Amino acid sequence: MNRRTFLAASSVAVAGLSGCLNRGSGSGSSSYPMPEDGNVDGYPPEFDEKPKKKSFDPSSFDTKSEGGEEVPLVPTDIVYNWYKRGEARFADARGTKQYKTSHIYGAVLSPAPGVRGAPERDPVLNWPKSDRIVCYCGCPHHLSSIRASALMQKGYENVFVIDEGFWEWHDRDYPIRGSNTSYNPVAYIISGVTDAAFAGKTAWARQLETGQNEATDILTDGSYTLELKFEDVTADSMVHIETPEYTVKGTIGDLSSRVVSGE
Repeated sequence: MNRRTFLAASSVAVAGLSGCLNRGSGSGSSSYPMPEDGNVDGYPPEFDEKPKKKSFDPSSFDTKSEGGEEVPLVPTDIVYNWYKRGEARFADARGTKQYKTSHIYGAVLSPAPGVRGAPERDPVLNWPKSDRIVCYCGCPHHLSSIRASALMQKGYENVFVIDEGFWEWHDRDYPIRGSNTSYNPVAYIISGVTDAAFAGKTAWARQLETGQNEATDILTDGSYTLELKFEDVTADSMVHIETPEYTVKGTIGDLSSRVVSGE
């Protein structure tokens, strides 16, 4: 284990420091040292004080069917207990731009299969397959479930996804790092419909200029809903909506104002 040491300020309780991590400045300053860029171990910092181990029943977790795997969805409070105790490694399933803007402190970038512009090397593939790995994204768990399913198919035995996603972690002021950690993007909702024969497949939204991607499941009636929380975009930004049946290009404003189809 190669976790960074958490240095708590002597006048402030450890529990009260989780919201003091470079919020808004983007300068890298904080109440404790940040890891160097290029962290590859995925571990959180090591806290001076650790909470009691939270009991849980893994069979009580909701699951998401993805790629032939049942991916466990873990509530944020349990994941945070693992985090504070140093009992999990963290993998961000989003793209490079979103990761650089803000991510869980200690997490590595490990984009979901299908995310374009992913780095050539995925540090997670060098981790032992028995380690507990927590994947997350922002939608709240589509990309992370794709990432987790792919790891499970490769033989990783202890893979989970944060049920509520990154933005719940962000809103709780849990430890994050990035160039603009106070930034919370506007959410745009794009609804569409495709042939019901593609139920269970994936619909994608791609913002090519910034290399950002989002995904969702196509439902049994062929409908799908994409929640876009992209960095540095507006209603006038262009996106591509991709399904197995069609690709549609348009502005976020236009596509979010109607039901998208291949017509």
